Amino acid sequence: MPINYYIFLSLALFVIGIVGVLIRRNAIIIFMCIELMLNAVNLLLVAFSKMHNAVSGAVDATAGTEGQIFVFFIMVVAAAEVSVGLAIIVMMYRNVHSVDIGFLNRLKH
Repeated sequence: MPINYYIFLSLALFVIGIVGVLIRRNAIIIFMCIELMLNAVNLLLVAFSKMHNAVSGAVDATAGTEGQIFVFFIMVVAAAEVSVGLAIIVMMYRNVHSVDIGFLNRLKH
């Protein structure tokens, strides 16, 4: 499969994630859009890693695993981000009974 398909799919996922973060007011939806953007980057890392090793002609069984290692690292960071973020959202919901991020503007005062 050509690399262009992966690039277009990843770009579409990333743009959907950016639009979701910028437009939506729900904190959980914003987290889901951030995860979508991270997975778009993961898709590109794996696709470019496989393409790079296919072009170089590597016949090694571990060829192309560099991108997968980066993806694993990104998934670990994303899991940590979600655990901390969801804890903040749960505490915000317990205090305000809403997950609307407009409430966070009141924290400035």
